[in-house]
Amino acid sequence: MLTIIRERLRQKHRTTKYPKIEPVLPPRFRGLPQISATLSAPELAAAVASCPFAALSDREKKLQIDLGRCLFCADCPASTEYGALTFSNDYRLATNRRNELLQEDEIYLLAEKLDKKMLKLFGRSLKLRQISAGGCNACEADINVLGTLVFDLGRFGIQFVASPRHADGILLTGPVTKNMHAALLDTYAAIPAPKLVIASGACAISGGPFSGSPEVHNGIGDLFPVDLYIPGCPPHPYTILDGLLRLLGKI
Repeated sequence: MLTIIRERLRQKHRTTKYPKIEPVLPPRFRGLPQISATLSAPELAAAVASCPFAALSDREKKLQIDLGRCLFCADCPASTEYGALTFSNDYRLATNRRNELLQEDEIYLLAEKLDKKMLKLFGRSLKLRQISAGGCNACEADINVLGTLVFDLGRFGIQFVASPRHADGILLTGPVTKNMHAALLDTYAAIPAPKLVIASGACAISGGPFSGSPEVHNGIGDLFPVDLYIPGCPPHPYTILDGLLRLLGKI
């Protein structure tokens, strides 16, 4: 017992002070993309065609990136050869609507809090059932990290539960494979209304690198109404936490 107490005193208080204090992320962290240059027509066409995940598109002769599809790999010519696309250190990526993930050079719209009725229900206590619908476990791992003493998700009144009947909503990861489709529908049906739906990661939002495969549903798609989209591959724990806190009006 004395050894445990001594070690605890040595480690001191290790829980982050976020959101009161902004986190310090490493310089190599790839956050919110910025469209920083104008491309010629041939360069734009080459950049759009080069993305294997169809995250880049030509919108009125301007480069547009779909954060719901982007894997933040930074391997496309738009970022390496032409310098039109750069990745900032901004971890704040969550939005309320799918079309808000389509980013050009305008201000990025972050998630807003729930309406007054839903906020009254879930603002102080939110229980989520996490569903891995064919994910690679990268998104799941960063979600699990939120339960450690560094992030201490429970201090915000947010917890993950085992039974959907005890949940207020689902947090989905993975591209929704065929063998998880029925399980996802059953889990959603078992959650009492009103309920929330959160799609975390490129796979859950659009199918990610598996988009177009006959074995997946291309993410959550139109299965349920989604309250929060958290892009990334995988989303950083701070990105997930920021989105959840914004949804509950705590930021």
